Amino acid sequence: MSETNDEALIGALWRVVAAHGWQGLTMGRLAAEAGVPLATLRERFPTRLDALVLHGQVVDRAVLDGTVPGQGGAARDRLFDVLMRRFDAMQPHRAGILRFLAHLRRDPGLAAALAPRIAMSMRWMLDAAEISGEGCARRAMALGLVGVWLATVRAWTEDESEDLGHTMAALDRALDRAEQIARTFGVTPRDGSASGTEATPGEA
Repeated sequence: MSETNDEALIGALWRVVAAHGWQGLTMGRLAAEAGVPLATLRERFPTRLDALVLHGQVVDRAVLDGTVPGQGGAARDRLFDVLMRRFDAMQPHRAGILRFLAHLRRDPGLAAALAPRIAMSMRWMLDAAEISGEGCARRAMALGLVGVWLATVRAWTEDESEDLGHTMAALDRALDRAEQIARTFGVTPRDGSASGTEATPGEA
């Protein structure tokens, strides 16, 4: 399917979840909302988890498409920009995502299934921010960024402002804490924007 169709499917996904909850999401309802045959949906979404995976891919794509190579500035500022652009991509689907997150707090199995996907997205966000690293240091940075993201998502769920000021403040604090922890353990991110030897995008 094209990127446009992917985005249309994700829009339909979150409208159904907003109306019926995660437990009320059926492939019949999704197909009807998206205006596609069930057979087509079966090829794209063997399971509901695959729909969430596509959501993550669409959000990652929106951030990566808006990334300008050699953007300069401090690594921390680039990370701030990258993560806020993720929230910008999520805002149109806010009602459905909020209802899903409320369900996720009661479904540890689903949360565990999504955890590796979140970590993968955060590795891509490091690449989008042009922050490189290798081996254990890169894995530590990615895990740290997962913590930053989850802490900020909690603030986003309560932020009803148009400019997401509360979310931005929470992200700023979370990045501060992450920097302090990174310095304590000697995990210093490398600026890949001026280097020709960056890690492979998304590489663990």
